Amino acid sequence: MSTRIPLPYTPKVLELFKNPKNVGSLSDASIVAKAGSPACGDMIRLYLKVSKKNNEDYIEKITFESYGCAANIAAASILTEMVKGKKMSEAWKITWKQIADELGGLPPIKFHCSILAVGALKRAIRAYYTKQGKHPPWLPKSLSLEEKQTMEEEELIEKLYSKYLKYNTKTG
Repeated sequence: MSTRIPLPYTPKVLELFKNPKNVGSLSDASIVAKAGSPACGDMIRLYLKVSKKNNEDYIEKITFESYGCAANIAAASILTEMVKGKKMSEAWKITWKQIADELGGLPPIKFHCSILAVGALKRAIRAYYTKQGKHPPWLPKSLSLEEKQTMEEEELIEKLYSKYLKYNTKTG
């Protein structure tokens, strides 16, 4: 018998975990970005197809691939639903808290999943404009909070994982 206490996921998280929306790669993506690390078990790769309407960039299509837990998959899925069809400038404003709220809440230990989803989105948007050689006025020059948090988490996981490998090669 397991001594683990199950996490209190909302019905929305469980539904999107079982039946995620917009899953898979996108062969005609304008840009691809990832956040997370397979070393920790949570990683999201976003594929964005960007189109122009009235001289504005829109997210025409967005899909994701995820390696992770129920919260990770649900956060990426709900993110794709929230930004599909939006202007890039509107999508940029999405926060990790909005993702968590849209899911009906996440256990605090799983907040990083919504941070990773938004971090991947913001990386994709920033990478798209870098690739285009443009910098729209609404896009901050410095990294957003989610981009910084995502980088910090990835760096921490990589440090811990390398220590784990060093320890296991010495003891194993």
